Amino acid sequence: MKIETADRLRHFPVYLFDDLDNQKAAAQAKGIDVIDLGVGDPDRPTPDYIIDVLCEKARDDRHHHYPSYKGLPEYRKAVAHWYKQRFGVDLDPNSEVLGLIGSKIGVALLPMALCNPGDIVLIPNPCYTAYRPGITMAGAEIAELPLLEKNGFLPDLSAIPSDVARKAKLMLLNHPGNPTAALATPKFFSDVVKFANDHNIAISHDAPYSEATFDGEVALSFLETPGAKDVGVEFHSCSKVFNMPGWRCAYASGNGEILAALGKVRSNIDMGQFEPVQLAAAAALNGPMDHPRKMAKMYQERRDALCAGLDELGWKVIWPKATFFVWTRVPTDMKSGDFVKELLAKAGVLISPGTGFGALGEGYIRIALTVEVDRLKEAVKRIRDAGFVYS
Repeated sequence: MKIETADRLRHFPVYLFDDLDNQKAAAQAKGIDVIDLGVGDPDRPTPDYIIDVLCEKARDDRHHHYPSYKGLPEYRKAVAHWYKQRFGVDLDPNSEVLGLIGSKIGVALLPMALCNPGDIVLIPNPCYTAYRPGITMAGAEIAELPLLEKNGFLPDLSAIPSDVARKAKLMLLNHPGNPTAALATPKFFSDVVKFANDHNIAISHDAPYSEATFDGEVALSFLETPGAKDVGVEFHSCSKVFNMPGWRCAYASGNGEILAALGKVRSNIDMGQFEPVQLAAAAALNGPMDHPRKMAKMYQERRDALCAGLDELGWKVIWPKATFFVWTRVPTDMKSGDFVKELLAKAGVLISPGTGFGALGEGYIRIALTVEVDRLKEAVKRIRDAGFVYS
């Protein structure tokens, strides 16, 4: 039998991190000790107090049933509590919070909830790799918002053509940005709300890195902006904030009508999260914020070690103010993909090519700060010893 796949798969690229995993495995097969700075996977464990709640609740057979796709009331209330404490945002946990099995699935399903074939979705370029597939599956068209270094990697809304704005149904944003680490300003978010109202465009803001900020910076929630809940929703996750990436515990908050549409899609294709996981996440969201502050300090120390070391090699790095990524120019005239392969082959250091996040990522690389400081210093030493010096 000949298996014929769907036409839409032709529009899907090879998933960036699958490709990086293959490169890593090939290098390791040659005996290379690879320092993996490619995938942004938090390397510290989940705090014990969260694990303790999971263990306790998992032993209670009242939680061994199919959960509601919306999320437990306790979980949604905890999300609302966290938003109030952290951002001063009031949320109705019954209508303005929706539980998700990871924010990635929520961002991917939203175009299917809001868009018809031929509608336009505005997305950043470069952007997180999960944004495009959901749009393709919805049959919508993509219009790109260039993220340029001269604009601080923020989209220029005034540059969006009027005919594109008229057909646009949805805009995807992400701040602090992955891969660019760009922080949004109050004026930018205010301009987004006005643009959304002027053109009847729903806003999806992805904010999983809001707690990883440095040098005294404090990331904003889109929902803090006056009028934001009238036009959009914000996706967030416990993965980065509480070192819970494998737990797949996330949520969307904001406009109730948008969340109801997303919930209708979700309820027809999946279920909610295992209840003990939600209750453990609720304990995290209701608890003290000591852990996120500790993680932010740790990532800043890692950033300082890596960026200072690469600057000494003449790389002229862009020091990020947020996330646990360094997004900076390739320090030579090589294409980003070629540079990444050469760095792995000669130094045993794996990073991500900018083109993996979009065509406008060419000329850039993304380096994850998800290993300890001594390992980052070892990476810099290897890079120096391999001759990637440009001073």
